[in-house]
Amino acid sequence: MALQGALKLFSTFFFFIIIFCYANEPPFACDQASSATKSFIFCDTKLPIKRRVDDLMSLLTIDEKISQLDTTAAPIRRLGIPGYTWWSESLHGLAYAGPGISFNGTIRSATSFPQVILSAASFDPHLWFRIAQAIGIEARALYNAGQANGMTFWSPNINIFRDPRWGRGQETPGEDPSMSGKYAVSYVRGIQGDSFEGKNVNGVGQLQASACCKHLIAYDLESLERRQRYTFDAKVTAKDLADTYEPPFQKCVQEGRANGIMCAYNQVNGVPNCANFDFLTTKARGQWGFDGYIVSDCDAVSIIYEAQRYAKTPEDAVAYVLKSGMDVNCGGYLLKHTKSALDKKKISEGDINRALSNLFSTRIKLGLFNGNPKQLPFGDIGSNQVCSQDHQALALEAARRGIVLLQNTAKILPLPKTQTNSLAVIGPNANVDRTLLGIYSGPSCKIVSPLQALKSYVKNTHYLKGCDSVACTSTSIREAVYLAKSVDYVVLIMGLDETQEKEGQDRVSLGLPGRQESLVSRVADAAKKPVILVILSGGPVDISFAKNNSKIGGIIWAGYPGEAGGTALAEIIFGDHNPGGKLPMTWYPKDFTKVPMTDMRMRPDAATGYPGRTYRFYTGKPVFKFGHGLTYSRYVYAFNSIELKKLDLRQYRSIQAMENGTSASYLSVSEIGNENCDKLKFTATVGVRNVGEMSGKHPVLLFAKPSVRRNGSPIKQLVGFQSVHLNAGEETQVEFGLSPCEHLSRANEEGLMVMERGGYFLVVGEEMQHIRVVL
Repeated sequence: MALQGALKLFSTFFFFIIIFCYANEPPFACDQASSATKSFIFCDTKLPIKRRVDDLMSLLTIDEKISQLDTTAAPIRRLGIPGYTWWSESLHGLAYAGPGISFNGTIRSATSFPQVILSAASFDPHLWFRIAQAIGIEARALYNAGQANGMTFWSPNINIFRDPRWGRGQETPGEDPSMSGKYAVSYVRGIQGDSFEGKNVNGVGQLQASACCKHLIAYDLESLERRQRYTFDAKVTAKDLADTYEPPFQKCVQEGRANGIMCAYNQVNGVPNCANFDFLTTKARGQWGFDGYIVSDCDAVSIIYEAQRYAKTPEDAVAYVLKSGMDVNCGGYLLKHTKSALDKKKISEGDINRALSNLFSTRIKLGLFNGNPKQLPFGDIGSNQVCSQDHQALALEAARRGIVLLQNTAKILPLPKTQTNSLAVIGPNANVDRTLLGIYSGPSCKIVSPLQALKSYVKNTHYLKGCDSVACTSTSIREAVYLAKSVDYVVLIMGLDETQEKEGQDRVSLGLPGRQESLVSRVADAAKKPVILVILSGGPVDISFAKNNSKIGGIIWAGYPGEAGGTALAEIIFGDHNPGGKLPMTWYPKDFTKVPMTDMRMRPDAATGYPGRTYRFYTGKPVFKFGHGLTYSRYVYAFNSIELKKLDLRQYRSIQAMENGTSASYLSVSEIGNENCDKLKFTATVGVRNVGEMSGKHPVLLFAKPSVRRNGSPIKQLVGFQSVHLNAGEETQVEFGLSPCEHLSRANEEGLMVMERGGYFLVVGEEMQHIRVVL
C-alpha cells in the first residue's frame, strides 16, 4: 500500500474533498425519519442480510454498481445511500494511512500501542485481544463523531516474518504460523466487538468495526536484490504453503471470523494473488468458509496488466480479479475499466453482483444501513473513550510486557535507584518520539522519550546523541568516551528506525547501521561499569559483538514500543517492572544475508548449503533464539501430568510413499477426519514455579519436536503458550490443550497434513515428555 508518510497529508486533503463533494449526500442510509427511504426493503433490519442486499442491487443501474467497486464508493443519493471509504488502518492504533478516518475534528489523537512485533513478544493472546478491543472502540468513536467515512480497517498483517531483512516484519506477530494465527484470532475478535472466546456480545450480530487479514499470500519482500514486490513471483512449494503460509489466514477466517481479506501484490507460482481463484475462492471461501469481502492491495489490479503483464489488456485484468473472487479494488482500475470489460463480454453483470453482494453485506453488518448510527449498539461510544486513561494504561502495560531482556551479565540490571547518582544516556534513539511508534501509526495521545523517562529516575542525567542519525555516518566518539568516564552508569539507546526498515524498503544488512557498533564498543571500554545497550528495531539485529563483550552487561530489545515505551523501558532498567517478553523471531547472524531473500523455501537443503528459515527449520547458529528472553526472576518447570503417552492409530489406513528419495510411512490427517481428530485431543499440565525474588508475568512456551527428524519435519514447533503471573516463591499449574492432528503433524510434498510413526517430545524449558505414535 502507499507509504505512510505521504499518506498523512493525502488523508487530510482527501477528507475535505469528500466533505466538499458530498455535502448534499444523506448523513446515513435508511433514515427512518425520511418517507423516501424508510419504505425500502433493504432498510428493513428484520430481514436477512441476503434479502436486503438482493433488494438493493435490484434497484441499481449498472453504472451505480460499478461505482461501488472502488476504494471510495460513490453516494447513491436517489436511494439515500451516502458514499463510503473502504480504506482505513488500525495496525497498532488508528493510523494516518488511509483516507477513511481523519484527526481534524474534535478527536485529534488516538492511543498508540506498541508495534505488533513487540506486543507479540508478550505471548499473551488476551493482551492482544484487549489492545484490539481498545482500537475498535476508538474507531467507532471517530465514526460517531463524524470523523470516519468508513469502518473497514485493513489490519492485521499476519504474513510470516520469513526473512529478517523484510522491512514490514515489524508489522507482524513474528515467524511462527501458529502464533500468528492466534494473534489474528485475538485481534479480529477484539476489534470486531466479539468476546475473547469468540461470542457476539451485542446480541444482534453487528460488527463494531471490520478487520481485514492481509496479505494473502506469501508476501514478505519489498524492494531488494533487484526485485520489487509488484512483480515478484514467489515460488512456493505445496508443503510450505500448507504448514507455513496458509495457517494464519485459515485461523483468521475460521476462528476469528474476519470480515475482510486483502490479496497481495506478488504472484505465487506464476499467478497474481488477486487473480488466483484457488486462493480466493477454492480455499478462502470454499474450504475455510469465508463470507466477507476481499480487497486488493492498492493498485494490485493495475499491475496485473501494467507491470506483471499477466493480463493482455486492462479488461482482462478486471476479468481475472472479479472471476477469481476479489470484490473491491484499492485504486481506480475497476472504476475505469469494468464497463469496458462488460461491453467486451470479458465479464458478466453477475460477476459484478457477486462482488457487490459481499460489499453491501459488510456495510449492513457494520450497521451502516440501519438508520441513525446514534441508535446502534455502538452508538453511545463517545470521544471520551479515545485516549482514555484505561487505554493509555493498556499501552504502558503492553510495552512493559513486550520488552525483552536479552542479556544480563553479572545481573547488572536492574540498576540501583539509590546508588545511581549520575547517568549518561547516549545514542541516536535516546531522545526520539516518532521512532517509538513504528510504521502505520497515528497521532498519539501523549509520548515520553526514553531520555525523558530515564531523567525521571536520575536527575543528574547527561545526554549525547553520539551519531548524526540512526544511519550513523559520523559520530562524536571522543565526547561519548569522555562522558562515559564521568558517570556511574551508561545507557546506550541504538538500533533502527523508518530510514532503515519500512514498507517499500528492506534492509541490506543485519548489523547496526553505520558506525553504531564502533560507538557502542568504544563507550563500553571507557565506562566505569558494564554499560546497558538498548536496541530499538522491528527486525532482528546481529549484535554478537555486544553479546560477547563483558563490558556490555545488559542488552534489551525494545522493538518500537509505542507512546508509553519510553516509560516502560525506564521502569525495566530501574527495576520497577520485571521484564518477561520473549523473542517472536530468530535473530540471525550477519552472514544470513548471503541467502537470497527471494528463496521462499522454509526447509534446509544440505546439498546446496541452504540453511532453512525460522526456528522451525533453520540449521545455523542464531544470535538469539526464537522464544529467548530473561527476567529478574528464575522460573522452573515440571510436567505434572499428561493424558497421552502413546497414540495408537492402527485403525486408520497408513500410506507408504517416497519423499525426496526416502521411504515414508504416514497417515493423512484428512483420513482421520475432524470428528475423530477432536476425539484424539489431550491435555498436558506443566507446573511453573517462580524461584526468584521478584514477581512477574511470565510466558510459558510449549514445543513439540520429533525424536528423529525426517522427511522435512520441523526441528521443533510451538504448540501452546500461556502467560502467568507469579509472586516470588509462588507456583501454579498450566494446562495445555493439544491436538495430535495439528501439533504432531507435518505437510507432505502434496501439501497434505500427515502424521508419521515414531517418537515425539513435548518440551518446556529444559523439561521433556515423550509421546509415541503407532501406525
